[in-house]
Amino acid sequence: MSGDIVELIAGWPGARWLRASGLAYPFVNATHILGIGLLLGAILPLDLRLLGFFNAVPLRVIGPFLSRAAAVGAGLAVLTGLWLFSVQPGDYFGNPAFRWKAGLLVLAIVNIVAQHLGKQYRVAVGGGRIGTIVRVHAALSVVLWLSVLVAGRWIGFV
Repeated sequence: MSGDIVELIAGWPGARWLRASGLAYPFVNATHILGIGLLLGAILPLDLRLLGFFNAVPLRVIGPFLSRAAAVGAGLAVLTGLWLFSVQPGDYFGNPAFRWKAGLLVLAIVNIVAQHLGKQYRVAVGGGRIGTIVRVHAALSVVLWLSVLVAGRWIGFV
């Protein structure tokens, strides 16, 4: 990452505030964890339902709700994650675990977009048949989101 970009990100008022305040960083970090919890707490049950678990629960009832809850969690996690990144962008970008997390996050988001744009997903969430491509996306989603979680925890240990 270019030194000018690193300085620009680190000089952002939000980054300076996190570095200067004794309470701001823990609050934003806790909000990041809340976003992750909401994301995973919604996306994993939805993916498991798409994979054939919990068949007694109607997908047309829980699917839209869990999708929206996961989207809110993802938005919160990404926004607060970028804010936390701004505190030490050079250090984070130099960390291989962070780069893995960022790459896996992009793949997980691309997978979700592809899933939601597919006709088979709309049919499944509407109460119809859950097609093979929907199940493949769901399985990939489970693997990717858990990998993002592990890579995120790995950052502090590299």
